[in-house]
Order: sequence, then structure tokens, then C-alpha cells
Amino acid sequence: MAELRAAADGRKKGGLSGGLAQPAGWQSLLSFTVLFLAWLAGFSSRLFAVIRFESIIHEFDPWFNYRSTHYLTTNGFYEFLNWFDERAWYPLGRIVGGTVYPGLMVTAGLIHYVLSVLHVTIHIRDVCVFLAPVFSGLTAISTFLLTRELWNQGAGLLAACFIAIVPGYISRSVAGSFDNEGIAIFALQFTYFLWVKSIKTGSMFWTVGCCLSYFYMVSAWGGYVFIINLIPLHVFVLLLMQRFSRRVYIAYSTFYIVGLVLSMQIPFVGFQPIRTSEHMAAAGVFALLQAYAFLQYLRDRLTRQERQALFYLGVSSAALLVFLTVIYLSCIGECHWGATGYAKIHIPIIASVSEHQPTTWVSFFFDLHILVCTFPAGLWFCIKNINDERVFVALYAISAVYFAGVMVRLMLTLTPVVCMLSAIAFSSVFERYLGDDMKRENPPTDDSSDDDDKRNSGNLYDKAGKVRKHVSEQEKAEEGLGPNIKSIVTMLMLMLLMMFAVHCTWVTSNAYSSPSVVLASYNHDGSRNILDDFREAYYWLRQNTDEHARVMSWWDYGYQIAGMANRTTLVDNNTWNNSHIALVGKAMSSNESTAYEIMRSLDVDYVLIIFGGVIGYSGDDINKFLWMVRIAEGEHPKDIRESDYFTPQGEFRVDKAGSPTLLNCLMYKMSYYRFGEMQLDFRTPPGFDRTRNTEIGNKDIKFKHLEEAFTSEHWLVRIYKVRKLENREPLDHKIRVTSNMTKQRSKKLSKK
Repeated sequence: MAELRAAADGRKKGGLSGGLAQPAGWQSLLSFTVLFLAWLAGFSSRLFAVIRFESIIHEFDPWFNYRSTHYLTTNGFYEFLNWFDERAWYPLGRIVGGTVYPGLMVTAGLIHYVLSVLHVTIHIRDVCVFLAPVFSGLTAISTFLLTRELWNQGAGLLAACFIAIVPGYISRSVAGSFDNEGIAIFALQFTYFLWVKSIKTGSMFWTVGCCLSYFYMVSAWGGYVFIINLIPLHVFVLLLMQRFSRRVYIAYSTFYIVGLVLSMQIPFVGFQPIRTSEHMAAAGVFALLQAYAFLQYLRDRLTRQERQALFYLGVSSAALLVFLTVIYLSCIGECHWGATGYAKIHIPIIASVSEHQPTTWVSFFFDLHILVCTFPAGLWFCIKNINDERVFVALYAISAVYFAGVMVRLMLTLTPVVCMLSAIAFSSVFERYLGDDMKRENPPTDDSSDDDDKRNSGNLYDKAGKVRKHVSEQEKAEEGLGPNIKSIVTMLMLMLLMMFAVHCTWVTSNAYSSPSVVLASYNHDGSRNILDDFREAYYWLRQNTDEHARVMSWWDYGYQIAGMANRTTLVDNNTWNNSHIALVGKAMSSNESTAYEIMRSLDVDYVLIIFGGVIGYSGDDINKFLWMVRIAEGEHPKDIRESDYFTPQGEFRVDKAGSPTLLNCLMYKMSYYRFGEMQLDFRTPPGFDRTRNTEIGNKDIKFKHLEEAFTSEHWLVRIYKVRKLENREPLDHKIRVTSNMTKQRSKKLSKK
């Protein structure tokens, strides 16, 4: 009854609880038009990369996703699930179907199939390039639906416009960024919308729809863990606030059971929902909800003392049971507790990723602009008029702010709720300063006031709605300032929105629309130079090396080598095997002789490195080198020590004062080979590194076991060939001879 009264009060106040009547025809048309324009603006703002460069796949992970999608569309879904990729993690390989979230590939493949059925000829690459911009419109619609349920339709339209162009979401959904987050944010928002509908109605229909949306989210992105923890937290807080109802019980019980079964159908997830710590909160809240519902059922059948005793006994028993179950599963190794914060700080392979670093205040403003300042106001409006669904958005905002501060990558989960709450704040301000003052024009009736007094247009009304017959001149003057103040506030709000739109366009154009595989530099006259060294090197590998050649590089470039060069790699961006990556890091950190033994044991044919000293590219392998050393030291502490690569003063230097261990390691020699002979301009000496802004210390570099095979135009990508040992059969020849002998023996046995 309390929820019904709150909802009724909200409707009386103008639909703030989300219970709006059906809009008129013109309102529906206006809403449709705004949503369509938001979709169009979001789609268009994500096309800068395609317009300036071309229709290509960006970054690193998207290249694996594209390669997998191409395999899926070529060979079918079941072949994809059973695909063993021999070109990855040599000599281990990778079972792709059981190690990926297939939702992104299946979505792109399904769209390509539908277009093919409709006889629309389009390459699967173009589907992958434009998938994220298309889904940005669906995200805007789902955000509109969720915000409308939380507040009203006007706030929903503003939220759709915000999330369509906000940089915090565009950073992961530009054209060519074929990554999981491009479709996952839509699934996240749509799941939350259906959950709010389930809580408000208690309908099994909406709850099952929420489970299906959650299943799609699980298939698309590992961030589904955020959902399976936030929804139980919402139910738990509702129980603490004594807001338990049949609607909450039906919604969560159905969601947990059906969602659990559906999520376990994804091969990569499997039995994790009942074994890992990230899912234990959902199970605990489910058990607690059943106990609470049982106690509510017995409440009317027991005395007060019996109810209290049974309540404490039931809650204690449920908590103890959950605790003992978790301890038991942890002891037998079935429950694995993730330590994200510890891993991010102390495990080098995780800490080496720039997206895993803490978020700075500049990043918040850069990705959200004015929304950073306005979304607390929207949160205050929700808390001021609290109900079940606004408890959810408050928890959503608080938890998302915490996680976004821990890790840059999780800014993506904060962006949607910031857009929603900022829309609520702007909507409330516009309603206050643009809407008619209904209380002033239609004051509430009062029996003690005469009708003649109420119709007196020269008087003002007090808070009780009664006519005040005596009004001072000062009060009349203040009343006359009302329209001016409204105009000023409205103009300020519109200026803020205009500045937000300009900022979003600028950030999208300059920061988030440059593909990593194609670089651009600008001359003094504004003309642009395209640096295409990456694709030049990968094309050389594809055309000039054996089909089964094995390429060793740092893991950052594994997906691109496999996707563009179609060659076998030792490590890639999956980073599932730390010891294998550490072995590559050890080879890069050791001297040439030691590195050669490692490369021979791994059957390496070519070594690829990135060197930015000529053009001043800061993302090269020398700047990443210390992470290679740290990862290698974690697995081989006796052979590799980070302190050996620093000067006695604790500096990492590549000039003559640098550590002898650094100046003679394989990575240093491959980066600066023949570089000491190059003079870039007349102001700097030969061998001057523009990235480190110093002259290199070792210019006389010679190789015994490697030879230079290819160097790109701007020296950005360098490839070295590993020499074979003299007077020894190549390993490939031995493998072929052994396989032929095995085939002959099997034929003889079959004849017998």
C-alpha cells in the first residue's frame, strides 16, 4: 500500500514517478522525431574516422573480432564454436569458441545474413565497421525508455540526446571500433529498463524479457558481472528499507533462476555463475529473499514474540548457510575469488594496460564535460522523491562512480547513468523556469476565502492558496523580475548544452576518430601526411614470408598480425597465458645469444618490433620495454631483474649513461640497428631519438643470429629474420619427414 500511495502522489505531482498518461498524437510525433535525430546525430558523429581515412577496423582487439566474424560467416556457427585457431599462441593454439563472448560476432553475422537474404550485397567488413554506430541509436532509445520510467518523457528525450554524442560512450563505439562494448551498452541499458518495468509491475512478462536481455548481455561482454551484482544490491537495499513486496519477490526470483540458466549456456561462462565470487552476492540475496518472504507469510499466523524469534533465527540461519557454503566451495577449489584491485596493482600483465590505470579528474571532464557537474543534481532530485526504481538508479550511480574512479576502462559504465541523471536535472530546471506556474494561475480552493477575493487579479496568493489583499511595492517589483530571471536561467542552460555539444564534437573528431593502424601528421600549412607503416609491414609479411612462418612480437600486436598478415603469432591480446608472455619478454630483455636460444625453442622465424624514434611516436616498444622486463621477472626472477636496466641513480636512459644490460639487450639492438648512422636534421647529431629526446648510447650494433628483413618507410615497424643454425636440418623438414613416416606406418597397419 505504501508503494501505491507513493506512486499516486507522484502522479499527482506531474508524473515524477514515471506514471505518465499516454501522450497525445503530436507528443508521440515529437518524441519519435527527437529520437530519430538523436540516432542520426550519434551515427554521424561516429563517422569521422571513415570520412578522414577509410572503412577499416581500428585498434587491436577488433581485429580478432573481425577475423572471428569472418570465419563465422564463412564456415557457420557450429564450426565457429569448435574452431581451433592454430595461428594463435604457437605452439599451444587457441580454442576460440570456448574462449570468447560470441554475441558480437553472432550479431554481425546475423545482420550480414539478413542483408544477404534481402539481396543487399555488402562485405562483412563493412558490417563490422558500422555496427557500433548503428547500435548507438539503439542505446539512445533504451536510455530514453529507462529514463522515462524513472522520471518523465522530457528527461528521457534529453538523456537519449546526451548519450548519443557523449565522448565517454563514443570512445568505444566509433565506426571501425568493432569491440564488445559497442553492443554491450545497449544490452546493459535495455536490461536495466526491463528490470525497472519488472519491479514496477511485478509482471512475469517483463521479467522474462529482462532475462533474455541479460542473456544477450552475457553473450556480448564480461561486464555482465556489473548487472548480476547491481540488481541483487537493489533488492537487498529494498529489503533494508522495508520496501518488500510481491512485485520485488516475483521479479528477482524469476530473474535469478531464468537468468542463471540462460547465462550458463554461453560456453565461455559455463559454470562460473555458481562457482566464482562475482556471482555469490546474487545467490546470497536470492536465499535471503526466500527467507524474508517465508517470514512475511508466517507473520499473520504467529504472535509478536514468535515472529521476532523466528525472524532472527531465519536471518541468522540464512546468513550462516550462505557463509558456510562459500567457505566450503572455496576450500575445495570450486569458488574462485577474484582480486581485481590487487591484480591491477601487483600483477604486471594487468597493470601494463593503460586502460587499467586509475581515472584522473581531467578524464572525467574530457569524457563527460558539463554532465560531471549536473548529474549530482539529478541524483538529488531522485533521492528527494524516492521510490523503488529511483533507489535502483541511485545505487547505479554510486557504484558506477566508484568503479570509474578505480579504472579508466570502467568510465564506460558510468557514462549512461550520468546522462540519465543529468537529463533529469536539466528537465527539472526547464520545467521550473519554462513551465506555467499552475499554482499561481489556479490556486487551490479554500472554503474560508470568498470567490470574489480569489478572482482579484491584483493580489498575490500565499503558500496556502489564500488571497493576500495587501501587497507591498517591493513584493510587486520582485514579482515583476520573475520572467527576466526565467529568461536568464533558460539562456544559461541552453548555453551549457551548446558548449556540451561543441565539446563532444571536438573530442570525437580529434581524440577518438584516429585508427591505430593508420597515423596522420600535419604540416605547418595544415596539409596532412598519412603514415601507413603498420599496414605496409603487415602486407610485406603476407606477401614475402612462408604461409606457416611464425612471428614473435609483443602481445599488443598479435591480433593485428594474425588479422592483416595472416601469420602465426606466439602471443596476442588475449593474455591468458602469463608464462608464455613472460618467455617472450625474457627474449626481448636478454642479450642476443640467450634470446636466440629462446627463439629457437619456440621455432620463431621473424621478430617484429615497433620503433618510434624517427617520427617521435611515443607508443613504441622501447617505451613499453620496462613492462616486458617486469612480466619476465615475475616468471624468471633469477635471469631477469628490473634494477639491471636502470642506471645507478635509478634512471631509465638509452644514451651513453644507460645501463650496459639495457644497451646490449635484444630489444635495444633491434630498435636502434643502423639508427646511429641516420641524421634526421642539421640541429641534432646522428642517432638522435626524437621520442626520448636524446642521442642513443650504442651506435655500433651488429647481429650474429638475426638479420634485418624489412623496415617500413618511417622506420615505425621493423622486422628481423632469425637465421637457421648451420649444418642442421630445419625443424619444418623434420616435422614433414616424421609426419610422412607416420602416414606410411598407418597405411601398412590398415592393410594388415
